[in-house]
Amino acid sequence: MSQHETFTVDTGVSVYFCDPHSPWQRGSNENTNGLLRQYFPRGIDFDAVDPTRLNEVADSLNRRPRETLDWWSPGEAYAETVAMTD
Repeated sequence: MSQHETFTVDTGVSVYFCDPHSPWQRGSNENTNGLLRQYFPRGIDFDAVDPTRLNEVADSLNRRPRETLDWWSPGEAYAETVAMTD
């Protein structure tokens, strides 16, 4: 995120940073970390994880329905959003 100012100028999308030691400001991030812990224990060396396995986990998480998305999966919500922009 070192290029966040350039990103904002190029896209018009504001970038916000949470305060340190304030996990309540990072709800989605904290939830995703918890989901990732179901697949990878704390302290794992990701350099030792096969990229195929990482892709499998990403696919699994992107197909998992979320209450915050009205029980759509992130993949479904993304596809719907993209379809609305056409």
